[in-house]
Amino acid sequence: MKISFHGACREITGSCHLVETNKAKFLVDCGLFQGRDFFTKKNFDPFDFDPAEIDFVLLTHAHLDHCGRLPKLYEEGFHGKIFSTSATKDLAEVILLDSARVIAQEAGKINLPPLYSGEDVVKIVGQFETVDYRQERVISPEIKIRARDAGHILGSAIFEIWINDDGREKKIVFSGDLGNPPTPIIKDTEFIDGAEAVVIESTYGGLVHEPSEERIQLLRRTVVESVGRGGVLMIPSFALERTQEVLYELNYLVENKQIPSVPIFVDSPLAIKATAVYKKYTNLYDEESRRLIEAGDNLFNFPGLRYTASIEESKIINGTPPPKVIIAGSGMCTGGRMPHHLLRYLGQPENQLLIISYQAEGSLGRRLFDGEKNVYIEKEKVKVRAKISAIGAYSSHADQPKIINWIKKMDAPRPQKFFVVHGEIEKNTALAEGIKENLDTEVIIPGYGQVYEV
Repeated sequence: MKISFHGACREITGSCHLVETNKAKFLVDCGLFQGRDFFTKKNFDPFDFDPAEIDFVLLTHAHLDHCGRLPKLYEEGFHGKIFSTSATKDLAEVILLDSARVIAQEAGKINLPPLYSGEDVVKIVGQFETVDYRQERVISPEIKIRARDAGHILGSAIFEIWINDDGREKKIVFSGDLGNPPTPIIKDTEFIDGAEAVVIESTYGGLVHEPSEERIQLLRRTVVESVGRGGVLMIPSFALERTQEVLYELNYLVENKQIPSVPIFVDSPLAIKATAVYKKYTNLYDEESRRLIEAGDNLFNFPGLRYTASIEESKIINGTPPPKVIIAGSGMCTGGRMPHHLLRYLGQPENQLLIISYQAEGSLGRRLFDGEKNVYIEKEKVKVRAKISAIGAYSSHADQPKIINWIKKMDAPRPQKFFVVHGEIEKNTALAEGIKENLDTEVIIPGYGQVYEV
């Protein structure tokens, strides 16, 4: 049995891993490469394998860096099943339709044809077959799978895969993206008994987040400070999970009168659609969230909150005097409506940008986080005078201690190989060293396209 890596190798985006047995070939994820812009030209390169030979895909979750090239895969010959949870299927449809629109705009700027269209998305959604958490599914006489809750975003999954390889059953685990419990709304990451080999993410390898219980107070202090300065608080946020988590905690702060009453705008059509999907899957919520709903609390609606889906509604934000809070996409400031607000407000010292999401190398958000004082937004030079702050505890990815704790639970059997992916090289290295310190096992940081025997 072979595993090869075709994305998220010594980088964050483009997750795509190929498993080959004597009788089957399948992918785990097929994500978009992202960076300085919404997407990179690398997405137009041919796949390193023949899509027509892929029997099926396991999709861990609906973030674009994990599902964003599925329509391209279909157009180039793949017509097999895509296995995911129901929530992932619904969220992936929303995300991919929005991606098709944005990619068409971006591709036109660099004189390239769109990577795929909305019609292509509809076709690929028809290939989904849903699985429930903790239920084994036989894919073929040689392969069975089980999805476990990754606690990353709604519907996110860790995949356990049992493969009969030349008469011997082997178990491989793909972590997908592991969550950062405890977090609002979704349940905590599930632990896995064991495996022969594990493909593990390392987004925050070597780092330690602020304690999760502190983040709501950090958010409260940031809002209070921004209102006290009479400024605009801008929060670039991913449409999935991050926006819903922030709304959940703002709902608590507003209802308990812990922050001043100010207009709060969710200026993201994608986040609004994703929130509608969240409302559909309350059965996946954690106990506290379900208890609040049963008590009559609308987690995503509170006094002062306004959703601005249309362009006309969005324009109202400009005419609303500060202080105010604007939550908008994209989470890395590379697309969506956030660049518009940055152009308008980044140059005034009374305003503030609060970063709560991972910022990929080269992205506008990363450059602002790193302290650049002059940036270009939509080809216009902007002098950064607004305060830039960050709350690391809002990450939906596990930090190093939580990843190590997760892998240490795997002892039946104890993994003999770890493949460290989905992280910049220094994060890969830090996690690899941490694994070696805690387990007597082989740790590999795979390179792009490299093939390994399991």
